[in-house]
Order: sequence, then C-alpha cells, then structure tokens
Amino acid sequence: MKSIAMLGAVSALAAASVASAGLSYSGSYDWNDGGTALGFYGSNVTLSNVVNPVFGGSNGSLQMTEDPLSGTPQAYVSWITGLNDGDTINVSMLGLGDGSTTGKIRLWAHYTTGDITTYGGSASGPSNFSTSATEWTMLSNTWTFDSDGGNRNGIVIEARLYAYSANENPSGWVDDITVDVFSTSDDVVINFPAPVPAPAALAVLGLAGLAGGRRRRN
Repeated sequence: MKSIAMLGAVSALAAASVASAGLSYSGSYDWNDGGTALGFYGSNVTLSNVVNPVFGGSNGSLQMTEDPLSGTPQAYVSWITGLNDGDTINVSMLGLGDGSTTGKIRLWAHYTTGDITTYGGSASGPSNFSTSATEWTMLSNTWTFDSDGGNRNGIVIEARLYAYSANENPSGWVDDITVDVFSTSDDVVINFPAPVPAPAALAVLGLAGLAGGRRRRN
C-alpha cells in the first residue's frame, strides 16, 4: 500500500525576471534551518536533519535512512505549482552515498492532482545516482510540465534512496537543492521544507504560550 505523509512547508515565490515569452522563477534550500522534507513515501524511511557529513560545522543536510529494507523510499524536497503546459523546471541537488557502504541517492519527480499527497503519475528523472560516500555528487534534470489535460496541478521533486542488504548503515544524504522555472504563468509557487525552530526559540514560544494561557484564565 502506498504510504504518503505530509509535513510542513514554506513557499518561495520569486519572479526573477520577465522574458519575451514568460517569467522565470527561482528558489533554493540548503537544510541549514533544521527542516527535513515536505512529505515522504514509504513507511520504512526516517528523515533527519543532520550535520553535513562532508562540510561539517553549522551546515545542515537531509539524511534518509531505510529500515527495514523494502521498496524505494522517497523524500519530497520541493513542490512546484501554478504551472502551465510546456513550462520547464530545472532542478539540481547534491546527493551523497555510493550504494556499497551506505545507500545511493537519485533525483526523480512525480505529478500531483491536488495537494502534495495526491499522485498524478511519474514524471521520471535522470538515470544517474550519487557516486561517492565521501564527496557530494551533483544531480540535475529538466522537466517539461504536462498537465494531462488539466488533471495535474503540480510536480513534486523527489530524493530517492536505494539501499542494499549488505549495508551496515542504509542511508543517503541530500543537500543544496536549486529550482529554476521558466513559465508562461504568473502563479508559480516553489515550495520547500519548513524550517524547524531552534530549541531556544521553542522554549520562548512555550513560555509565551504559558503566559497567554494565564492571561486567559484571569
């Protein structure tokens, strides 16, 4: 059975320039704000925001872990809506994990017919995978939007994890996604994962909520 979960989202609507035949939009996300994904496919995948395994420091990244091994887990890393037929979507992202010591990452996409949990068919993707467990691999592709006669309303960009039984740590990592759209529509929205407040910010929010509750009881 298909297992789809919806997580929080933020939007990046940026009309960067007006060209002779339409508008160009762009957005990017680097996982430095604690977010994970817009949603996912598979009941056996765990998504975590972790320190970038290559760059370290304060750089974040998305870790996908598959347990138990079954199917092809997917993380939804962007959702683009408001598109017209023939619009082009250019995507690049970094993948880490070579399939022998961890798991390898693949860039893919599918269409939606309503909200992000709906499925309107595969949009396919490139054939290559991340090739190293120690160096990031650039993964990129260009899609041309097809609304299927108006039945589809958007395209979801996926990070797919391929792991194998010999792996001690069946994980892959994703970072630095960039989305560029060339469209005849002025309604394009590029969605990325929602940020997660730092613990200190959560504590402040908790105190504010407590104070608010006390005021309401007075």
